Amino acid sequence: QVQLVESGGGLVQAGGSLRLSCTVSRRISDFNRVGWYRQTPGKSRDMVAQVFPSSELTNYAESVKGRFTLSRTEANNTLYLQMNNLEPADTATYICHVDTYSTRVGFRDYWGRGTQVIVSS
Repeated sequence: QVQLVESGGGLVQAGGSLRLSCTVSRRISDFNRVGWYRQTPGKSRDMVAQVFPSSELTNYAESVKGRFTLSRTEANNTLYLQMNNLEPADTATYICHVDTYSTRVGFRDYWGRGTQVIVSS
């Protein structure tokens, strides 16, 4: 079983910064894809940033490009999301996500419990 534990959320003023962390119970390089989603009440869960470790292909949501940076430390199995120039629209629960793929099982998703980010205007 894969466990994901997020930290780093909080309350910040518009224009400020936060860094989210996600510690994974397995090597990040074991996964097909690792990244962050965010969700607000009543809305769908949307991809914020993700990377495919095998190819280093990285994707960002258009709304965060140039402001958010995804990085990781393989040695301690930790994924980070550096968020700069935060806007009130970034207010959400940020959820760490990884997935695996095999021809036998297909894709399997794993989710953290989330960490709340509140950006005040």
